[in-house]
Amino acid sequence: MQRMNREQFYATLAPLDEERLKKTLWTLYWRGSAQLRERIEAELTPEEHKPAAKSAKQTVDAQSVLDDVRRFVELARAGAYMAGDRRVSPKERTRWRFTFTRLAEDAKAALAVDAATGAQALKLLIDLADETCDYDYFRSDDPMAAARFVVSDAVALLWATYLNPYGFSGFAERAAPELIRWERAYGWTRRGDGPTAEKETTLADVLARLLRGIDAWLDFTDRYLSALDRLAEGGAKTRVPWRDTGFERRERARNLATWHLLVLERLADAEADDRLERLVTHPALAGPELRYLRARLGRQRGETDTARALIRECLEELPGHTEFHDFAREVGAELPGRAQHVTDQLFGR
Repeated sequence: MQRMNREQFYATLAPLDEERLKKTLWTLYWRGSAQLRERIEAELTPEEHKPAAKSAKQTVDAQSVLDDVRRFVELARAGAYMAGDRRVSPKERTRWRFTFTRLAEDAKAALAVDAATGAQALKLLIDLADETCDYDYFRSDDPMAAARFVVSDAVALLWATYLNPYGFSGFAERAAPELIRWERAYGWTRRGDGPTAEKETTLADVLARLLRGIDAWLDFTDRYLSALDRLAEGGAKTRVPWRDTGFERRERARNLATWHLLVLERLADAEADDRLERLVTHPALAGPELRYLRARLGRQRGETDTARALIRECLEELPGHTEFHDFAREVGAELPGRAQHVTDQLFGR
């Protein structure tokens, strides 16, 4: 596009008198877009009449933010941003990510004004963000990437907020079930790449930064196991209704694999064998990731033959899993046929 630079523009204006300049500005104002008119009006407003900037604490009404978030989440789950629902205009359906971003920022600001109410609002948005991995609520092939919402950052802020008003016990009581509900092995963007995905971290890593000292790890592990107990007793629905509970248990073990390995490592010398045994045999978990955890615990106890047998079972189900292959080499386990075939292909044998 051909256009003048500043010097050329000023040189062109120089011969014009005040009347011509006013006429030119009036033409732009009268015939321009609404956005252009707003810009001109802002420039013409005297400084003393412009509203003074206010702090977040002064401008954010935590209850209003929560009400707005509840309505947005309700509409999204009802499919209003996907289909012809009169409660959401066609223009708003295409601008959902801006609404989501605004509400997320408002919810974070509300934490500083009213921690309990702000936390409710932020949790609703995190729940919605987590659900977009499985549901099409918006016209986007990767919703959280489009909204640039980093779930792990939001959870880190939320969990840090719990510590002041509730203390460590109250934090652990709230964060343990949220860890189970929100953790995802591959993040919360559908493609797993791009600027948003690069900023994400596991919730296990977020949690590890908050647990200082072995007593904190023991206390949180107890709360975590209690949360798993409630799931095993049927106290919670599956993440996705059309999946059976067996699939859900396997997916849960996969999503929480990093956290489980951290627990195994931190409690190794803490005389917590009873807790570790509950973890590796828990009925709320299943699949090869759980057997791998049992294999790691077996090696930790000196039960090498048990570890070898378990890792073979893992590789029979997931023959290309690199972490399983590494552990099999560590304990000297013989690879099953398909896993050996994968190794031969990798090393060109």
